[in-house]
Amino acid sequence: MTTPHSASQSTQPHPTLTLHPGDVSLAELRRIYRGEVRLAMADSAWADVRAAQATVQQIVDTDAVVYGINTGFGKLANTRIPHDKLAELQRNLVLSHSVGTGRDLPADTVRLILATKAVSLARGHSGVRPELIEALLALANHGVTPCIPAKGSVGASGDLAPLAHLSCTLIGVGEAIVDGRRLPAVEALAHAGLKPFELGPKEGLALLNGTQVSTALALAGLFAAEDAFAAGLVAGALSLEAIKGSVKPFDARIHAARGQAGQIAVAGAVRELLAGSEIVDSHRECGRVQDPYSIRCQPQVMGACLDNLRHAARVLQIEANAASDNPLVFSEQGDVVSGGNFHAEPVAFAADIIALALAEIGAISERRLALLLDTGLSGLPPFLVRDGGLHSGFMIAQVTAAALASENKSLAHPSSVDSLPTSANQEDHVSMATYGARRLGDMAENTAVVVGIEAMAAAQGIEFHRPLKSSPLIETELARIRERVDFVEVDRYLAPDIEAMKQWVLQGDAGAGWPQAVRAVLPAQGEAG
Repeated sequence: MTTPHSASQSTQPHPTLTLHPGDVSLAELRRIYRGEVRLAMADSAWADVRAAQATVQQIVDTDAVVYGINTGFGKLANTRIPHDKLAELQRNLVLSHSVGTGRDLPADTVRLILATKAVSLARGHSGVRPELIEALLALANHGVTPCIPAKGSVGASGDLAPLAHLSCTLIGVGEAIVDGRRLPAVEALAHAGLKPFELGPKEGLALLNGTQVSTALALAGLFAAEDAFAAGLVAGALSLEAIKGSVKPFDARIHAARGQAGQIAVAGAVRELLAGSEIVDSHRECGRVQDPYSIRCQPQVMGACLDNLRHAARVLQIEANAASDNPLVFSEQGDVVSGGNFHAEPVAFAADIIALALAEIGAISERRLALLLDTGLSGLPPFLVRDGGLHSGFMIAQVTAAALASENKSLAHPSSVDSLPTSANQEDHVSMATYGARRLGDMAENTAVVVGIEAMAAAQGIEFHRPLKSSPLIETELARIRERVDFVEVDRYLAPDIEAMKQWVLQGDAGAGWPQAVRAVLPAQGEAG
């Protein structure tokens, strides 16, 4: 998926964001993703990093046998590696695991991977040198984007293949992009004034083990899902206005009686969006009793989506701050302990529920769109065009929306229920988190198109109620929509309009002008407000 944040458009120097391992917020992660900041590690992190590295060095110096430091890996963990081969061991690990395939991950996602990998290593449980962490941040700050093939990870033992490709750039192998040019990694580093990094004991393994690729992809999906959710909230309010739907189902008492937090928040947001609407006042005492579910049950459906997005956000924030290496170093006790924090099951579950939310945001949006076009239900001109028959209006735009909503239903199948054993059955259960997170980009783009078409159609419908005005907030958003697309007076080439409305969703325009009470319902955007 091509995102609007793949490269920074500003020529001004970015402010520096100081990373505090274990305490990086969702708002900060979003700023990193958008490329709005330079990165620096908090000085307070270095003591723990150095202590863990000293523990590793002591193991090397005493020739004690510890997995990941002087042994083989995976099924070869019982193979002892001599002291003079330890640097070669780490380099070989990186090279042998660089087996990814497919298109490269987007630059914004790679930037987030670099940041979260640095944060994970800086927790002080990986035993790496501070210089390695600084080298990761230098790649991000100098605009060097490792070319990381998107496919090839099963989400345990960590995102091995994609993180190996990232690590290759550090050591001057493979390819990277700098200043828009794809270059051999060693040339890309030189172009940025950097040198290849020489790995020390355990450092290759520490780079490869971890859930940072799955987590970054899932965070990218979460951020896009937030934009889709915000736009879906607005589009739903627009559609309610266009069909002169009843606002009674949004009464706060109804939602308090059920007690679901997301539902209560959505109903409140819709009430605020519609406050002061002449259209609502024009039919407040009409005999309309019950609207179709796609209008009436917006708080129940979108509220459930919101609750799931909030849960996913909590899980992903924890994981973005986690030490997901293996083995882990506990320097106070001088212990190096093998475990399984590399298993990305929490990320897989989070990605799956984001997928469900994206599918449902698009599904209910498509149903509202279909309602708008059905003159028998909406009371609007057929297909929202004045001279129907000669002109088809939004007829086939709804077909596109239906196709994408249906595609998302297939993509929403949980990836976490699948597993295939790897490494000669040593790694006999895996999370499939990486695919689960990666498909969110396609799903978000599909949902953005569906919601964008609905918003454009609903804006069209509201025009048929002039001179009545909607609420001040909705009128502001209608003006934003009209900056992107014109009223459909007669049939025209609509593909550019659909693309423009997709960007209205993905660039976050839907939430830009709303009061804090509306923006605050979103997990990461509200935190920044």
